[in-house]
Amino acid sequence: MDQNQHLNNSTEAQPSRKRKTKCCNGFKLFFAALTLSFICKALNAVIMKSSITQIERRFDITSSVVGLIDGSFEMGNLFVIVFVSYFGSKLHRPKIIGIGCLIMGTGSILTALPHFFMGYYRYSKETLVNPSENSTSSLSTCLMDQTLLLNTTSPEIVGQGHEKESVSYAWIYVLMGNMLRGIGETPIGPLGISYLDDFAKEGHSSFYLGSLNAMAMAGPVTGLLLASQFAKMWVDIGYVDLRSIRITPSDSRWVGAWWLGFLVAGLLSIISSIPFFFLPSSLDKPQKERKVSISSHLLKTNEEKSQTTNLTNPRQKLTEHITGLIQSLKSILTNPLYMIVLFLTWLQISSFIGAFTYAFKYVEQQYGQSASETNMLFGMTAIPTISIGMFTGGYITKKFKFTLLGFAKFSFATSLVSFSFHLLNFALVCESKPVAGLTLTYDGNNPVASHINVPLSYCNSDCNCDKNQWEPVCGYNGITYVSPCLAGCNSSSGNKKPIVFYNCSCVEATGFQNGNNSAHLGECPRDDKCKRKFYFYLAVQTMYHFFTALGGASTFMLIFKNVQPELKSLAVGFHALTIRALGGIPAPIYFGALIDRACMKWSINSHGKRGSCRIYNSILYGYTYWGLMDSLKFAALILYVVLIFTMKKKLQGKDTKASENGKKAMNEANLESLNDGHSVPPARADGETHF
Repeated sequence: MDQNQHLNNSTEAQPSRKRKTKCCNGFKLFFAALTLSFICKALNAVIMKSSITQIERRFDITSSVVGLIDGSFEMGNLFVIVFVSYFGSKLHRPKIIGIGCLIMGTGSILTALPHFFMGYYRYSKETLVNPSENSTSSLSTCLMDQTLLLNTTSPEIVGQGHEKESVSYAWIYVLMGNMLRGIGETPIGPLGISYLDDFAKEGHSSFYLGSLNAMAMAGPVTGLLLASQFAKMWVDIGYVDLRSIRITPSDSRWVGAWWLGFLVAGLLSIISSIPFFFLPSSLDKPQKERKVSISSHLLKTNEEKSQTTNLTNPRQKLTEHITGLIQSLKSILTNPLYMIVLFLTWLQISSFIGAFTYAFKYVEQQYGQSASETNMLFGMTAIPTISIGMFTGGYITKKFKFTLLGFAKFSFATSLVSFSFHLLNFALVCESKPVAGLTLTYDGNNPVASHINVPLSYCNSDCNCDKNQWEPVCGYNGITYVSPCLAGCNSSSGNKKPIVFYNCSCVEATGFQNGNNSAHLGECPRDDKCKRKFYFYLAVQTMYHFFTALGGASTFMLIFKNVQPELKSLAVGFHALTIRALGGIPAPIYFGALIDRACMKWSINSHGKRGSCRIYNSILYGYTYWGLMDSLKFAALILYVVLIFTMKKKLQGKDTKASENGKKAMNEANLESLNDGHSVPPARADGETHF
């Protein structure tokens, strides 16, 4: 009999072990698939951010328009975020995530599509790059009887140029592709994290979340390394003779093969969607099952009942779903802790989005780094630091098992330290480059009060130069000139690279001691003082990124730990909706609009309209860029103080209420004993009782 009982127990234990193994394998597979999708999501984001300057130059648009393109990703999110967050948790979450990855990949490929029908890139108004040519275009020098090249260009050539230049509104395809990418990425975050939190062991959610974000950093690293290599390649590689390109990657007009990054990211995103279609809708809980609240259990029971009763009445079912959504939204919107967290993260993320969108452009313009070098530096410094910070933050929260108040305090402390490091950037802003006609008079001897309509000097007044042309040359006196003509140069070395210009009268006017009055094609490099500041900038950014990432997991835990368990998906989704609507869309636009105000020299396209910016006032750019970010960060710190104070007040209120309830219960117990006291005979000293 004992043997039969033992056999029965073993046979019952076998399915249990199988279910447990299946659960563990299913969870591990989901975690691996979600990690890959997060890597692809981050890869797509970094490819877009690192291509901002390339897209701006390729389509000849302003920073504010580029900001609109970048914000279109958030617009895509807005279309579906609420429905995905609320209804997605009731459907097959892994399959919805898989469909999202598929759409995300399609959007990235659509972003690269304009390259294939736009024609060849013209980096100068006078330049027409022909795939069969093996020569450089004529560069205008100072000749007293010169007729501008622009004016001698025949209508036929101008017409051909229009066929080969950027299509005016082709950037709309980039906007649409980025919007589609935003739609596809929507379910990955809220549904993936809620699924992870539902089936992870109790107390391990924050560790998995930190590990997920840390491993997802492989996406930005890969993206930046790819973008660095693609930025070195000419945009029309394979279509034009590269020997006919006279500019280098350090030139402000250079455009790399930006479209290649989007093709790679799109294909990887499509591949990442495959595992999700083979995962179950839900997993069995592990043996150490988390405690589910009674309210959550009742909600699920009611949902099951409503599903069975409403099969014949879809309209009533839809009405109940909408009513449930409104009630759930009311519940989280009347939660003061959730709302404070919502506003402070909105300020933080607005600052981050605006900063990251133009970070690559800032380094290029402020410190004179090429796009390829900038991408490589970000990949080597910022991304590993952020990854280490996220992993460390997740480990700390798991090790010390923070309460909700502990999460808030830790997040506030890391934000305060990172803000302190961020303030140091004001001291690392470089002086504007010495540019004749923008920061100096054309003879290079005196600074100018404004870069607008600087009058010609005696050294170039008879040269008949086009002041709209941007063909910068660097004189041996260390001053950059807008064009060889405006530098007063009379001759050049021709097609021989590097191209050198001789007998430049404006270079001679500065009284340069060596008697070398020549200039070479391209802007002058930054001085040694600015180069030293760049290394300090890298060190400050490393510390800033580490402490920001350190508190990232804690900040995210505050979002859904402040609401009821059954409202987690909706809380995360509504948070994402608000952040994207009020932060993700407007932040790149108003950051870009303010950055545009620092521009000193705009390109003029063939339609006579303002295009992309060629050079900025470094001081105004730097102070605007950092000032706007720090204003948002400071406001977020104030809200952190309000959050911690509100949490403490709420905890004190609970303690007082519990104490009052305890006293009330004790008084009631004493009263009952007094009321019943007459029936209990008094005891004698000897321990006996009188009856």
